Amino acid sequence: MTIEEYSQRRRVIIAVDFDGVLCEDQWPQIGPEKKDIIELAKYRKQAGAALILWTCRCGEQLDEAVAWCRERGLEFDAVNENLPERVAFYGTESRKISADEYWDDKARGLFGLLYDSVFLFGNGRREEVGRLSNAEELSTVLEDIDETDQYKRRGG
Repeated sequence: MTIEEYSQRRRVIIAVDFDGVLCEDQWPQIGPEKKDIIELAKYRKQAGAALILWTCRCGEQLDEAVAWCRERGLEFDAVNENLPERVAFYGTESRKISADEYWDDKARGLFGLLYDSVFLFGNGRREEVGRLSNAEELSTVLEDIDETDQYKRRGG
């Protein structure tokens, strides 16, 4: 199968963390459910996405988490392992879960990284960036900063 064929046929894979995403993080106990996230995961699965439970839990605590999800109508295509279609495509089983989306409460999103880069490299314009509501607005600020830096380099 070529990359193009695979890309056209593959389903979206979402790796979903448990503690802090599907429930409040009260490890080793299971915290209160985050119903909106659970419903979104179920909706995405119904729409054709594959779900992987991606968690540090293991043994009995993992079994409890899987059962807890099942009680709420949330079923996974895999638990802490890659889907067979990805293993077949890449020809190997990687330790890293291969997914198109990673839902994790500890993830650092691109917007946050860009926010910090503006603070570090954008002459301390963090307050201006803090008021931004989306990536398009951030892009405009980054362009302004770049133009200012180019102006300074030209002797302006």
